[in-house]
Amino acid sequence: MASALIPSPTLAQVLAAAWARADTWPSLSPAQGRVLHTLRRCRTPALGGHQYRCTACGREHFVPHSCGNRHCPQCQGAAAAAWLEAQEALLLPVPYFHLVFTLPHGLNPLIRQNRRRLYTLLFNAASQTLLTFGQNRFDAQIGITAILHTWGQNLMDHYHLHCLVTGGGWQADRERWVNASTRFLFPVKPLATVFQGKYLVGLQRLFQRGELEFHGELEAWATPAAFAAQVRELTRKPWVVYAKRPFAGPDQVLRYVGRYTHRVALSPRRLLRLDPDAGTVSFDDKDYAHGGRHRTMTLRLAEFVRRFALHLLPERFTKIRHYGLLANRGRQERLARVQALLAPAPATTVTTPTLLPTRPTPRPVSGIRTPDCAARTVAPARWCWWPSCPAPGDATPVRRHLMNAPPTRDALAGPRTSGPPGRGEVHGVVGPFSRFQAFPPPRDLARFTPHVRFGSRAAPGLDPARPARSPDHPHAQLPASPSGAARLLSL
Repeated sequence: MASALIPSPTLAQVLAAAWARADTWPSLSPAQGRVLHTLRRCRTPALGGHQYRCTACGREHFVPHSCGNRHCPQCQGAAAAAWLEAQEALLLPVPYFHLVFTLPHGLNPLIRQNRRRLYTLLFNAASQTLLTFGQNRFDAQIGITAILHTWGQNLMDHYHLHCLVTGGGWQADRERWVNASTRFLFPVKPLATVFQGKYLVGLQRLFQRGELEFHGELEAWATPAAFAAQVRELTRKPWVVYAKRPFAGPDQVLRYVGRYTHRVALSPRRLLRLDPDAGTVSFDDKDYAHGGRHRTMTLRLAEFVRRFALHLLPERFTKIRHYGLLANRGRQERLARVQALLAPAPATTVTTPTLLPTRPTPRPVSGIRTPDCAARTVAPARWCWWPSCPAPGDATPVRRHLMNAPPTRDALAGPRTSGPPGRGEVHGVVGPFSRFQAFPPPRDLARFTPHVRFGSRAAPGLDPARPARSPDHPHAQLPASPSGAARLLSL
C-alpha cells in the first residue's frame, strides 16, 4: 500500500505526525516540550477559532487561531513588520555595514548545555570588539544592532551573530559626527583575533566561577586540565568574522534586516513533503559548501524534531540587542542630537510647503482558503468565499471557539435572531469555553477584516454616527438586529 504523502506540509503537521508516533518524539527539556506542543497546535481547532457567516448566502467559514509563538514560522510576519516599523525611527542617514561573527563548531556541545550563558557571552564579546575598534579608529561611539542565529541550512547548530553597524560614530565631547569610508569599516582579520580572545577569556571566567554545566559526554571537560586543553584546541584555527558589502542607505537596511530579525530555523516554503507512514520529512537544503546548490534532505521525524529543538531559545531570552549609540538607555536623547548634526543645512532659497508623506496603497489581499472553496479568491476577506454565492456580502464573525473548558448552558441556548446578522454582530459562542468576554481580533485575521471589531461596534441600527445605507445598497433590506452585539457588550 502506497504511503499517504503530504506535499508542502506545515510545521504543525510535521510535529503532529512525530507526536503520533511514540518512537519519533525525542527527549526534550520541559521548556522545549511546551514550545513544540504549542507549534503543533498552531492554526488547528485545538487553539480555538472564529466562525464567519456570509450575509448574502448564509455560508459559514471557520478560521482557526494561530499560536503567536516566536519560534513558529507562520506567525512571524506581523511581528517582523511591527519591529521594522519601530526601528525606522532609529535609522540614521549614514552608510551601514553588515558583519557576521561565527563561533567554531568545536564549541557546539558546550553551548547546547549552557545556552543562555554562552549566547550572552557571544553578544558581549562581539559588541565589545566592535565598540573597541570604533573607539580606536574614530574616537567616537558607533551604533550596533545584533541579531542571534543558531542554525545552518541542514538544521544543525551553527551559532553566529549578525551585526548592523553604523558607518561612523558620534563624538559626544566635540558634538560632531565622524564619517567612515563608504567601502570599508574595520579589517576583518584583526576583528576575528580580538573577538576570539574576548570570547575565550569570558569562557574561562565562567568556568572558574563554576557557572558552566557538564553532563553526559561533556563530563570529561569538567576538570581544569581537560577544559584548558579544549580551550587550547579552539585557538588552533582562526575564527571567522565575515563582512558584507555596505548598504546604500537606510531604506535598504530596513529591507535587508527584515529578512533576519524574526527568521526561525525553517521557513514554511522549505518543507517539501511529509510521509507519516514511513516517518520521514523532506525539506530543501542550500549547500553553501558546494557553491550554494539546492538539494533535498530527508530525515526521520525523530531526527527532524531533535534538530529543530536545538534552535529553541531559552525562555525570555532577547535575541535582538542594541549597543553603543543605539543602546536602550538614553537612546532617544542621543539620536536626537545626532540627527540634528546630520540634518542638511537649510536652503537659502524660498521654500515651498511640503506635503505630508502619504501611506502607500495597500496591495490586494487574497481571501482565506477553506476546504470547501473551489479555489483561492482574490477578493478581500470581507466578501464571501463561496464561488456559488448569488450576491456576495460581508463576512461577519458569528461565533468564536475557545478551548479547555466546558460550554455554558446560557451561551448555547441564548436567543438567536431571525434572518442574516448585521455587520459587526457576534451571534453567540460555540465550542468549549470558560468565560464570555469581549475579545480583540486574532492577529492573523486583523489584516483581513479591519472593519469588523468582533462586537466592539454595534450593528448598523445601533450606531447613530453611522450614515444610513442608500436604498440601492444590496444589504439595505437586511434587518439590523442588536441582540448579539448588545449581549456581548453587556458582559
